[in-house]
Amino acid sequence: MGRAYEVRKASIQKTGAMKAKLYSTYAKEIYLAAKKGVPEVESNIFLKRMVDKARKEQVPSDIINRAIEKAKGVGGEDYHEVIYEGFGPGASTLIIKTLTDNVNRTVGMVRAAFNKVNKSLGVNNSVSYNYDYLALISFKTNKEEEIFEKLLDNGIEPLDFEKEDDELVISLEPNNINKAKDVIEEVMPNIEYDLDEVGMYPKNKVELSNEDLEIFDRLYNSLEEIEDVTEIYHNVLNR
Repeated sequence: MGRAYEVRKASIQKTGAMKAKLYSTYAKEIYLAAKKGVPEVESNIFLKRMVDKARKEQVPSDIINRAIEKAKGVGGEDYHEVIYEGFGPGASTLIIKTLTDNVNRTVGMVRAAFNKVNKSLGVNNSVSYNYDYLALISFKTNKEEEIFEKLLDNGIEPLDFEKEDDELVISLEPNNINKAKDVIEEVMPNIEYDLDEVGMYPKNKVELSNEDLEIFDRLYNSLEEIEDVTEIYHNVLNR
């Protein structure tokens, strides 16, 4: 495992339209987290973690607060997380995560992006079986031995635990991420995570060139422009 997953930093450039999309995505995620539990940050661990991530991404407080207040009301948007899988040029594959209040609209836009480059969507598990669903966190520390022991003491066994220079990278089962962070924060109360995400990571990567790479870039850019698309995972090494 380890570096095979190529620890990723956030890829969205927080300027212009991309900044607006980032804010919109976090507003939806925060709304959903608040709707699924108590709409109070200190009483809902999933909401608290999502708000912490939004603040680290410099999402304005008024956007965060509006999303939580909206979740306290009756009705409102009914967002769904929908995952699409598709085939790009060469041996490339993509997994597209969306948050939408209109599935028909979203699937139409995603399918159109593939059609523009003469590529196609797949059925469930046609692509995802070649990916691992993981939680990744990384941070600077010199307390890796203490952290490892405390994780094990709390019944959390990391899938990978790797130190490179002063950076510790831990991969986990996604359902362990919040408990693991609670344990780590007991050891390091003021911790700053350099990486904190749950996502799909390809087991193997491919390298594209020439026309295939151009087509992939066009497809990726078209998908990224769709407002409902919140994350795109792929197996292309040189993208």
